Amino acid sequence: MIISASRRTDIPALYSEWLENRLREGFVLTRNPRNHRQVSRILLTPEKVDGIVLWTKNPAPMLDRLSVLEDYAYYFQFTLTPYGKEVEPGFPDKDGVMIPLFQKLSRSIGRERVIWRYDPIFFGRIHTAAWHLERFHEMAARLSGYTEECVISFLDYYRNTEKQMTGLGLTELPQEEKAVFLRKLVQASASYGIQLRACAEDASLEALGVQPSRCIDEFRLERIGGRPVTAGKDKNQRPLCGCAASIDIGSYNTCTHGCRYCYANYF
Repeated sequence: MIISASRRTDIPALYSEWLENRLREGFVLTRNPRNHRQVSRILLTPEKVDGIVLWTKNPAPMLDRLSVLEDYAYYFQFTLTPYGKEVEPGFPDKDGVMIPLFQKLSRSIGRERVIWRYDPIFFGRIHTAAWHLERFHEMAARLSGYTEECVISFLDYYRNTEKQMTGLGLTELPQEEKAVFLRKLVQASASYGIQLRACAEDASLEALGVQPSRCIDEFRLERIGGRPVTAGKDKNQRPLCGCAASIDIGSYNTCTHGCRYCYANYF
């Protein structure tokens, strides 16, 4: 069993004490988001858990709690983008605070346990392809040696995100220009020793050098934990998702970061 913590909210940033308590107690209660009357009791003991994937945009509150994870195979999916407070209002300065935090986390637990997520990518009046390429180079240069992999994806329009993104002057990049952009991104990533992968994007990106990602990756957990992990494809995710099956222990509508592209807060 692989635990996802969590696609639905930022547990490391906002609920790290809760997560520590749940791991020490050895179980968690999770509510089915499609059926609120259905509550499941999930065992969290090291004997029952093959690995834990922690999704976050700010792991700072977890840094003093990493010892609670020492008996588990685990890694972080750390979303770190160049957007400012006009898009991501809930975070400290990226250059001065968040990039050094990424480096600190990587030094603490190893580069194989910290995946860099540069997503979602969208284009607009300010956020042009040239802007993304420039900022990606700047960030990748500082994250080189601190991660093995960068995962990208393009903005998906959910019912709530389209309204929230109003005012940013969003534009669609023509396919030819998008292909040029991706080739340059692949070249930039490789120049810093970072493998570029795409999350739930069309398979045609492979021809441009962007391999599909497995954000919940049983093979990475096997490598980290030193033991086999048997997990089939997650049938509950989008068809293009390459993730292994997992149990998510988070809850929607509980994240307070306020990111304008968020899909997990819809009330």
